Amino acid sequence: MAWFYLITAGLSEIVWAFGLKESHGFTILGWSLLTIAFLIVSFGLFSMSMKAIPIGTAYAVFTGIGAAGTAIIGMIFLSEGISFWKIVSLLVLLSGIIGLKLVDGNDAKKEAK
Repeated sequence: MAWFYLITAGLSEIVWAFGLKESHGFTILGWSLLTIAFLIVSFGLFSMSMKAIPIGTAYAVFTGIGAAGTAIIGMIFLSEGISFWKIVSLLVLLSGIIGLKLVDGNDAKKEAK
């Protein structure tokens, strides 16, 4: 369940990051409220995930999902430009996130023995 919380927290980070852009400095009420709501959800789920996932892994995955997702949203919806090196960098970032998940699972199995 901790990994579900962590992934959902990372996805929520994408929403609040986009909301920050769309709220125009918290001057648009709807976007401002959405941003604040997803900030609370994101950090709440993130803190719940750290009850079972080491902080280094949790924080790296949380920020990685948020950074990669926000970059993708920016490229698709905000015309921030797509380049070969952006895609390569995002793939490297996502590989690192998946690697941390796999390593964390192996560490937990070793500790249980």
